[in-house]
Amino acid sequence: MSGLLGDNNWIVTILIGFVVGLLARFLKPGNDKMGIILTTLLGIAGAVAASFVGQRMGWYAPGQAAGFVGALIGAIVILVIVSLFRRKRTTLPPR
Repeated sequence: MSGLLGDNNWIVTILIGFVVGLLARFLKPGNDKMGIILTTLLGIAGAVAASFVGQRMGWYAPGQAAGFVGALIGAIVILVIVSLFRRKRTTLPPR
């Protein structure tokens, strides 16, 4: 994931984001209804979030992106946060 935002190779970033998003959705329990685009954006956002937090905590040097595992953990954290704010849909029985 090196150079995630400054890299000219967006195809690789999108593919890795998709794989990370799929793994995050697989590893986090529950039904996360997302399509391919949202799954890819989830993986990319996980990498960006992990890089940001890792640089602030001193785990990564400035400008250094998070690795695959960091991106996966970031994506899972984002999924957990989103699931906390999503409303639970309940179906009421007919009257």
